[in-house]
Amino acid sequence: MTGFARAAGHDGGLGWTWELKSVNGRALDIRFRTPSGYDRLEAAARASLNKRFKRGSFTASLALTRAAGEESWRINRTLIERLLALGSEFAGRVDSAPPRLDALLAVRGVVEPVDDAEDEDAAERRNKALEASFERAVEALAEARAAEGARLAAILISQLDGIAQLVAEAGRAAAARPDAVRARLKEQIAALLESHSGFSEERLNQEAVLLAAKADVREELDRLGAHIAAARELIGSGDAVGRRLDFLCQEFNREANTLCSKSSDLALTRTGLDLKAAIEQFREQVQNVE
Repeated sequence: MTGFARAAGHDGGLGWTWELKSVNGRALDIRFRTPSGYDRLEAAARASLNKRFKRGSFTASLALTRAAGEESWRINRTLIERLLALGSEFAGRVDSAPPRLDALLAVRGVVEPVDDAEDEDAAERRNKALEASFERAVEALAEARAAEGARLAAILISQLDGIAQLVAEAGRAAAARPDAVRARLKEQIAALLESHSGFSEERLNQEAVLLAAKADVREELDRLGAHIAAARELIGSGDAVGRRLDFLCQEFNREANTLCSKSSDLALTRTGLDLKAAIEQFREQVQNVE
């Protein structure tokens, strides 16, 4: 399931913004992007996501800003000395003017930000505020995913209605009724006995009974009906049911495949193929469900 959430906060001269994004995923995958020195927040944040979500690919990013005048800087004098030494070393070999101060200051690493020293109480207060902001972002993300889940639930229920209709059509097909199967076999046995007098009628009747039992798809239809009911119950539960629906899709496919393999009737075979296509559409949509 997809979702996006943002939560901001500040403490003294430091401001921050958490951004959380989620996309579809078969398992729970979490990635963090935090500035240097703030990776210690990851353990608590990861635990919060693990507790709230069961499925999906998540990215959490933290951006920091400092109020004007709050950020301290230092000049890397060692680096400047090295740059000046390089200029002297290549003097006469490279036609260039002496380096200007503004050019030296523009070199990456010459001017560096410096974090002001803070006591443990201040650091602990800031970290708690950061964690509280993260929790707000998690709540907002959960709400966004819940809204998408409600829309997905309506789609899944509609697809289940289509599957149920196809199951009902299969049940009405002549080949799905044992009496129709027996009548067809009886006609075939009569034709065999007329054309080949050496056949044992008793033996043929026994074989017919076996064939009729194998061609009976009522058991598959009953199980498909049970799977439909189970899927409806899972969708209505409001829990994280994506993986259990995945398993049900496998069971749906198994019964549909058996139904098609047993069918000797064109109408039932067509219905079975339509059923397999509908189940595959349902399975694809289930991949979006937590």
